[in-house]
Amino acid sequence: MRNDKRVGVGGIQDFVKEYVVEISEKYPYWNRSGGADHFYVACHSIGRSAMEKAIHVKLNAIQVVCSSSYFLSGYLPHKDASIPQIWPRKGPSPTNAPSRRKKLAFFAGAMNSRVRENFVKTWNNDSETMVHRGSMKTPYSEALLNSNKYCIHAKGFEINTARIGDALYYGCVPVILADHYDLPYADILNWESFSVIVSSFDIPKLKQILQAIEYHHYVKLQNNVMKQIASTFEAT
Repeated sequence: MRNDKRVGVGGIQDFVKEYVVEISEKYPYWNRSGGADHFYVACHSIGRSAMEKAIHVKLNAIQVVCSSSYFLSGYLPHKDASIPQIWPRKGPSPTNAPSRRKKLAFFAGAMNSRVRENFVKTWNNDSETMVHRGSMKTPYSEALLNSNKYCIHAKGFEINTARIGDALYYGCVPVILADHYDLPYADILNWESFSVIVSSFDIPKLKQILQAIEYHHYVKLQNNVMKQIASTFEAT
């Protein structure tokens, strides 16, 4: 709808409102529950706000989104559902043994949030942490795969990014710096078994936190990362 000249970004909310009215008049399915047994998927932030003029949809239907912050007015925890933002890839993920990952942590991204700015300012010159502002000169995949134990997911404009999916695909343990993030499938997945969740207030202590993780526990986290990827390919 965003790229449809008949609708456009400014017309999405009115289009959705009129569309729901139309299907509720034509079919019995919406009216039997007021939309509570319906769901819609909206990973982009524009889609997330599409229901602002259709309040009964916003309050009743299940919103399946990537931007799942407890502080977003358009997201209702325990009614709505969080999904991961990923770039689809074909074939099994490449592997690199934990013993060959010598660097402590890796981050690359635009400076579009205070969390990222604080992280880069704190760790930009650290010898054990690879920090890149914006685009990299070397392939992003090589940095994720070849040398890093932990890959930093720091919130940007939105609380979600594709970095968690990237980290998992390349066998890098994700470190989540995104306060109030309702993590995808949190009622099914034990995130603490394959990631490290750190408050943004602890950015100055991040290296200390990661170094305090004993090697055998890191190996366990990394093995669980690979299990998540393997189970994903088995399911698909």
